[in-house]
Amino acid sequence: MCTFAAQFWVGMAKGFTSRKEDYSKWYNELVVKADLAETSDVRGCMVIKPYGYAIWEKMQAQLDKMFKETGHVNAYFPLFIPKSYLSKEANHVEGFAKECAVVTHYRLKNDPNGGGVIVDPDAKLEEELIVRPTSETIIWNTYKKWIQSYRDLPLLINQWANVVRWEMRTRLFLRTSEFLWQEGHTAHSTKEEAIAEAEQMLHVYGKFAEEWMAMPVLKGVKTENERFAGALDTYCIEALMQDGKALQAGTSHFLGQNFAKAFDVKFATKEGTEEFVWATSWGVSTRLMGGLIMTHSDDNGLVLPPKLAPIQVAIIPIYKNEEQLSAITNKILPLKAELEKLGICVKYDDRDTQKPGWKFNEYEFKGVPVRLAMGPRDLENESVEVARRDTLSKEIVSLSNVVAYVENLMEEIQTNLYNRAIEHRSTHTTTVDTYEDFKKVLDQKGGFVLAHWDGTSETENRIKDETKATIRCIPLEGKNESGTCVYSGKPSSKRVVFARAY
Repeated sequence: MCTFAAQFWVGMAKGFTSRKEDYSKWYNELVVKADLAETSDVRGCMVIKPYGYAIWEKMQAQLDKMFKETGHVNAYFPLFIPKSYLSKEANHVEGFAKECAVVTHYRLKNDPNGGGVIVDPDAKLEEELIVRPTSETIIWNTYKKWIQSYRDLPLLINQWANVVRWEMRTRLFLRTSEFLWQEGHTAHSTKEEAIAEAEQMLHVYGKFAEEWMAMPVLKGVKTENERFAGALDTYCIEALMQDGKALQAGTSHFLGQNFAKAFDVKFATKEGTEEFVWATSWGVSTRLMGGLIMTHSDDNGLVLPPKLAPIQVAIIPIYKNEEQLSAITNKILPLKAELEKLGICVKYDDRDTQKPGWKFNEYEFKGVPVRLAMGPRDLENESVEVARRDTLSKEIVSLSNVVAYVENLMEEIQTNLYNRAIEHRSTHTTTVDTYEDFKKVLDQKGGFVLAHWDGTSETENRIKDETKATIRCIPLEGKNESGTCVYSGKPSSKRVVFARAY
């Protein structure tokens, strides 16, 4: 049964910036006005409000279930990482060095000059601690104690945590200095097993994005330039937002033996030899919230797929006096109970502090998938008005049929949102063969651009510098197709996906 109560709503669609007018402003206003999050007084950080956190909790619960179904278990590792750990894997430290927050002292004291508290200069740490930007180093230092033999493998660990990566330009959910995420870290006895793990988790992410978020994604491999620091291969899911920009929604990394060698993590094989283990890591974050918002929402506010909506059905009584409210409530409460037995989260909003029209606007703006309304005439006709958020359409449904109708509507809305998103992606995916067409599509249409690339970092960097487009992925399902690079004219065996991105 859903116990999430609607919070006081602070904004309506009136005066709300449209997507066409200013997409970035539309997004920022929507996040705040829909009560999802707000900027914190701590620079670069956000406060996730109860309604926003309720969506994240639903995401977290489903992902956690999927992880456990694939044999993973949860653990927790320290927030602080000794600086020396980051130095052990050269590519890793280079990739994160400019984003790290560093703890240098362990104590404060009162300022003798009356200036409040100051850092105690006598409390300097012998070794600085890094506030975790990611946990590979602290986890692999721990795995050295946990792994001795092939009997200890595979080790399949996930952690739900927060991380800190200093950001100069922040945007709620999409890029903040502190954010929430999960990070999986696994150890295997063979290269093949580790690669299979990295690919499996990529497909888990893809399934979650498409079946729960109703957000279609492309699955692929990152180029060497775009790989995770310290990885041999990075797999990714890439989504396309309504403004034609791509969003990296999740990554899974094959780390080879790099971290095992850096932290001397070996295991005794069945044959009695000693070998370094093979590793993966994988993660998604509260950035998914930004993807969810930008995939489905419109100029009337938030649009949520039913599977992730904190309130799936809002029921609003329309009445003039207590007698009418009592009669409506007597009809609604059994209906609410029947819906909740089906696992549908229902909010019966009989507050007398706001008028029905205000409530209609509130639930529409906050993306509640289905709204039911019952007034004196509906009561007399044994019917309910059913409004769906995705199409903004309304139907009058008999009270005897409304439970089945709403149950079917949940799946219908979920499917419709996915189909709309896949249609948007389809119409904003363009194949080009020349650099002129490449630039024209990026400037006039946006979206995913499929083009030949010669496989060199030099070409990739030049295209990025000239157009701000990056290679989002080399598609896993893309067919080999001989051609010539749109930039250099050199031979190419496969098209890759370019886009401007968040």
